[in-house]
Amino acid sequence: MIKLDVIPLFPLQSVLFPRGRLPLQIFEARYIDLVKRAMQTDTGFGVCLLKEGHGSAGAGAQQTVHRTGTYARIVDWDALPNGLLGVTAEGVHKFTVQDCWAQDDQLLMAKVEFAETDYSDQDEIPVDQPDESLVHLLQELMKHPAIEHLKLIVNYADLREIGWRLSELLPIPSERKQALLELNDARARARAIEELVALMTNQE
Repeated sequence: MIKLDVIPLFPLQSVLFPRGRLPLQIFEARYIDLVKRAMQTDTGFGVCLLKEGHGSAGAGAQQTVHRTGTYARIVDWDALPNGLLGVTAEGVHKFTVQDCWAQDDQLLMAKVEFAETDYSDQDEIPVDQPDESLVHLLQELMKHPAIEHLKLIVNYADLREIGWRLSELLPIPSERKQALLELNDARARARAIEELVALMTNQE
């Protein structure tokens, strides 16, 4: 269990789930400092979906984030061809923001409560026969070159993880991904994904 209760936030236009991986290009001073501290102290940061504002905020700009996010750690980094710092963040533990404020450098900080569900290294939730179609769908998505390079290791016997990965990888709006993140029950998330897939199929 993660014991931190005050963490820095990285607002993005993406939704991260536990054990998911997110490549980031770091160029703002506040986030360069955040990444350096995270690597030096072996800590992480919270990834939250932006509700209002932009990922890059100038002086005086306002950022509002959704209150449910995922604590992440840096698992890889490199200097990119464009000269920027590239890092790969991996989701660890879902949390809910209780309070949020901006520091003088505009870095958002938050007091958070970590979820009792949705974190890495939990016991498996068995995949029942009705869920096998979701497993097959995820296996097909994982073959996409853009996904293969993330080097995800997926436990296809765990319904919780099937739901996490499909929520991230399905081509649905970020707000819907956020709604799936906010669900606390893995089977409820699986049923919601089935409904979304059926809707997408009917629209084709």
